[in-house]
Amino acid sequence: MTNNLNLNLSVSIFKEGKYFIAYSSALDISTAGKTFEESKKRFNEVVQIFFEETSKKGKLEETLSNLGWQKIKQQWSPPTFISHIQEEIRVQVPA
Repeated sequence: MTNNLNLNLSVSIFKEGKYFIAYSSALDISTAGKTFEESKKRFNEVVQIFFEETSKKGKLEETLSNLGWQKIKQQWSPPTFISHIQEEIRVQVPA
């Protein structure tokens, strides 16, 4: 038996060298592609694999709870994404 989940995930896509990286803190997963569109496609695939494999292992509820998800009326909801900022931080590094 399968259930369909409709998810609204915040996904950050950034460029690292020649690759586009797609990352979601809601699932703590990422993937890469040579193009923006390829990274989006691969991200959708890795989300599918994440849910399939976690469910097969009987760890879906535990894993989602540990990632901050909440189950409301039999529907899982990811943590609310508030902001993505670029912050300048000065750190001291031993010489």
